[in-house]
Amino acid sequence: MRFMMLMIPKGYETAEPGTMPDAEGVDAMMKYNRALQEAGILRGLDGLHPPSMGARISFSKGKPIVTDGPFAEAKEVLGGYWMIEVASREEAIAWASRCPASDNEIIEIRQVQELSDFPADVQEVAADFPEIQAQPGGRGRT
Repeated sequence: MRFMMLMIPKGYETAEPGTMPDAEGVDAMMKYNRALQEAGILRGLDGLHPPSMGARISFSKGKPIVTDGPFAEAKEVLGGYWMIEVASREEAIAWASRCPASDNEIIEIRQVQELSDFPADVQEVAADFPEIQAQPGGRGRT
């Protein structure tokens, strides 16, 4: 089972462009990342620049509307993520609980949808796109 662990740092929604974590925090996080890697469960990870450097694309009547960050209505935003592969939701929770997060950070875990989770008609439609299924993180990956 693959799970995405989403880091949600409180206050990051108003962070200035170029805001970066301090060296001490990065050191602790890298040690945690190494533990995930050594356990053989880490499939990917990245930190994200603050929303002030991003953009959102919404759609109205099929036409894209681009809004540059920061986003006034944002209450919680992502600061980064890990993709892990473990045997159960409980194991994902256990790993997330070991993260050296600070008091202003929350980790949300979400199970990744696999092709096998979908009904047969959806699997049949997706079967027409084997090149996508073969990609890392593709829904057909097991």
